[in-house]
Amino acid sequence: MRKIDMTAFALGRHFRPDFAGTRIVGMTSEELAELANRELEAGAVLVDGYAPFCKHLFVRNPGATKAGIAAITPDNGHLLRSGYEARREGELPVLTRWFEGLEAPRAEWLDLILYSREQLEEEDKEKPVDERDVPNAEWGIVSINAELQPAESPMPPITAMRNALGSAEGGSGVALDREAYTRSVEFWSTHASVR
Repeated sequence: MRKIDMTAFALGRHFRPDFAGTRIVGMTSEELAELANRELEAGAVLVDGYAPFCKHLFVRNPGATKAGIAAITPDNGHLLRSGYEARREGELPVLTRWFEGLEAPRAEWLDLILYSREQLEEEDKEKPVDERDVPNAEWGIVSINAELQPAESPMPPITAMRNALGSAEGGSGVALDREAYTRSVEFWSTHASVR
């Protein structure tokens, strides 16, 4: 069993050319999983995430993947768009905001967001058998954020809310942390994702 592998959820988002968030450019999902495992074997540290089952692994961006977010300024505010979207079929659509027509800078780092195998199995209990998504690994990459620094951008407020709703609505079941949510609102009030 590998230490880290890609979930179908992350694969179906981050390697699609039309994905609104971080789109991985210049490497396949298998190459990224191999890079993650090599980094871990070389001594990279898993950084604690928002819950005990969540960790972050920061790896240098070996490709042309661009940062997934940008600051909102007077010069680019007119490029902001919003709409209701679901990340996958069966989820509730939620209001999201993004830039269209803005050139994002190349990311220096990839923040691989990992869930433990146990958590992925727990979340899969709510899904039909043909939609279950537990890779044969100790950790599954559930999301990828392209960053300019080896640090996590705050989770978008709507993601924290979705997590609090539980796995039936596409979340993890972790209760809302009011302080983390407030920091998230402060950050995302001045930033948006780039498409």
